[in-house]
Amino acid sequence: MFKLEEIKDVNLEDFQSDVEDHDYIEDLSRIESHDARKFINVGVDTAETGRAGTFIQKDKSVVHCRSCQAGVEMMSITKAEQKYDWLKDYSWKSVSPNTDKFTSQAKNKTHNGYFIRVLPGVKVDQPLQSCLYIAKDRFSQNIHNIVIAEEGSELHIINGCATSPHIASGLHVGVSEFYIKKGAKLTFTMIHDWGENVYVRPRTVTHVEEGGVLISNYISLKPVGSLQMFPTTYLDGEGAVARFNSILVASKGSYLDVGSRIILNAPGTRAEIISRGITYGGTIIARGDLVGKVAGIKAHLECKGLILNNGLMKAIPELSGFVPGVEMSHEAAVGKIDQREIEYLMARGLDEEEAISTIVRGFLNVNIEGLPPGLQEKLDKTISETQKDMM
Repeated sequence: MFKLEEIKDVNLEDFQSDVEDHDYIEDLSRIESHDARKFINVGVDTAETGRAGTFIQKDKSVVHCRSCQAGVEMMSITKAEQKYDWLKDYSWKSVSPNTDKFTSQAKNKTHNGYFIRVLPGVKVDQPLQSCLYIAKDRFSQNIHNIVIAEEGSELHIINGCATSPHIASGLHVGVSEFYIKKGAKLTFTMIHDWGENVYVRPRTVTHVEEGGVLISNYISLKPVGSLQMFPTTYLDGEGAVARFNSILVASKGSYLDVGSRIILNAPGTRAEIISRGITYGGTIIARGDLVGKVAGIKAHLECKGLILNNGLMKAIPELSGFVPGVEMSHEAAVGKIDQREIEYLMARGLDEEEAISTIVRGFLNVNIEGLPPGLQEKLDKTISETQKDMM
């Protein structure tokens, strides 16, 4: 793992690991309205419109779980471990419990998490949705997830994470292990809305076999106490592909240390990391690490940041090539909005605030592959609302 650069580390003792259970909810229309509103803000629709299945965990309890498509298994990790003896060949094989104190806690004090498996050749037309939700104040939610996309399958998961509006502080520790088999494709879209004093520590490793594809989208537009994530992907099979897109906004008091590492281990593998970050008072450390181990690989990293108010935008792009014949590149830029762009738009009838808003919206307009139209509209609306906060 990378070196922790936070001003203040998280003390696990400040958070409780046990809370009361929540009742299972068969009919999602019975979910409390304030919870449902938080869910929809992170792309989780309780009406399940255009969704192939839903998993919702509130604190430590799985309150809803069902798959609507044959060939898709979705259940709590606890039930999956009881059902499948072979799952021990996947569980805690990519992420070591000894990686750091957070992975250790996730192992020793696990609060469920999801198991999702798509059977060979099954192509899921509509996304599955999962929500990891904290409703108890000062609770440490310790999650372990496993996703297996079997050979030739296709799946899109929308993973929304949020906290109840009344939460003063909380901790989310999420360990995820993804396995993408030969010729499979997984699109994984994360949308986070945590809270000003919530601390978030995802730890993720993915293995992609021959011809497999991983598309990872990460969106964090709302305040968060601190977020630290650096998922690692191994392209182990010939022709495997990984693409990471992230959109980050840091308000005053927010600390985001976000990056991705892709290790290209096989000929013909391809990787791309695209990051957009805006700070208007907070800190963003945007990392990208591409590692070429064999000849015939191609990889590109692009990191761009805007500073709209006093804050820190730090870009750390890294390329490591180990043999001749690798093709790797990166570009990084940090700065302010070009005054000439503002003047150009003002000359065409916009006032200064409208001009800045237009530029910011265009800057954040990263192509998020595979989003359903309804979710894309919601994202566009959220970006517009965030712009108003920035202004």
